[in-house]
Amino acid sequence: MTNNKDNNNKDNNNKAETLKKQLFMKKANCWDLQSKDQDKIFEFAEGYKKALDYGKTERRFIYYTVEQLKFAGFKHLSEFEKLEQGNKVYVTLHDKTLIAALIGAEEPKNGFNIVASHIDSPRLDLKPNPLIEENELVYFKTHYYGGIKKYHWLSTQLALHGVIYLSDGEKVEINIGDAAEDPVFTVTDLLPHLDYHRADKKITEYVEGEKLQVLIGSIPYPDKDVGERFKLGILNLLNEKYGIKEADFNRAEIEVVPAHFARDVGFDRSMIGAYGQDDRVCAYTSLQALLDTETVTKTAVVLFTDKEETGSDGNTGAQSKVFQYLLNTLHEKMIGREPRIQEIQQFYLNSNLLSSDVTNAFDPIYAEVSDPVNSSYISKGMSINKYTGHAGKYSTNDANAEFVAGLTNLLDANDVPYQISDMGKVDAGGGGTIAKYFAATGMNVIDCGVCMFAMHSCFEITSKIDVYNTYRAYKVFMTKG
Repeated sequence: MTNNKDNNNKDNNNKAETLKKQLFMKKANCWDLQSKDQDKIFEFAEGYKKALDYGKTERRFIYYTVEQLKFAGFKHLSEFEKLEQGNKVYVTLHDKTLIAALIGAEEPKNGFNIVASHIDSPRLDLKPNPLIEENELVYFKTHYYGGIKKYHWLSTQLALHGVIYLSDGEKVEINIGDAAEDPVFTVTDLLPHLDYHRADKKITEYVEGEKLQVLIGSIPYPDKDVGERFKLGILNLLNEKYGIKEADFNRAEIEVVPAHFARDVGFDRSMIGAYGQDDRVCAYTSLQALLDTETVTKTAVVLFTDKEETGSDGNTGAQSKVFQYLLNTLHEKMIGREPRIQEIQQFYLNSNLLSSDVTNAFDPIYAEVSDPVNSSYISKGMSINKYTGHAGKYSTNDANAEFVAGLTNLLDANDVPYQISDMGKVDAGGGGTIAKYFAATGMNVIDCGVCMFAMHSCFEITSKIDVYNTYRAYKVFMTKG
């Protein structure tokens, strides 16, 4: 026979469990929540993989984006005397930045809804005078760009993409290494049998930057009496095919990137592995959100920047005033006159911007660097970082609570899964984004995007369902934010 004490304990336990369900936060795995949408999610991933394969550099991603915009009916800003509701417009700068907008019903002084991403990724750049011959081998000298682990770039297949301007002004595009019939290039590594002298080096010192030389050839020019005939053999090939002379490399921007393509990862094909997902995963999802939107109340804008991986400097980086110039031009063409200073101030103060950038996913293999309670997890929705930076929140935006509440309430109301996280333990490291530069204008800004494994590597990993839900989040923000 059950006594009253047992019954009371059972009632208390049931009450506690009920209260726990009401009060505790729990984020479900999105594959459980959206199992019926798997075909749609996988189809979305196929388009994303194609964009990654083509857009391995910022220039190529801009080319891809402009083609998609034109196909969807967007026109260059120069074609409009005045912008009206429903107009679709874009403008680029130096083939490295872009602003695309769907004009809304509200006046610009009420602000825009902007999703801003960077489209540059860590890589190797050719030096201004890259071509050298050493011991009857020919190399390109490089200068690495952004935060790479240098050993990632050893003994891997590499491609060359970029532009060279000849002395007569002709622009030559270089895209070698991605087609099946193309040659590839590589940075050689030491065999383990002769590598003992590096065994005790720090990982940052394991490979010197000057040793990241790309092997490009080994057949000499036939004349045995000429000096540097191996270098001459390569230059002769380049001259015959492209009209290039050695001095033309001074006017070139050539990037060295992995030659492999985006691939499905796992037996279940649930993940994507590819180079350059930081941050083209956010650029692609925001672009698709804009392309799939027909009408908006507030003007919806997608904004792509360059140079984030090296500090957002230069006239194509987020610190440049060019983005304010272009946004002000949109403002002017919407109202048909030059806006007054008070209108411009209102515009920036009333604009909301999602700094769409990636964050780290909790990796159980390297759990020691993360706070499991405040980490993002693969397949649990778009990741929101209230702040980034490092140590004591240095170099961060740190969004205000009101904006966080507004965004999360919007996502909740539209059943878009998300997670709020921090990048690693407080003293484990950290990283910055473009958020703080746009926040300096007075906009409401927060970081959000896709979490990933192996960020800044040659093969970054994302979850297809996180990519899809990030697209959904950006679309809801543009249409209902």
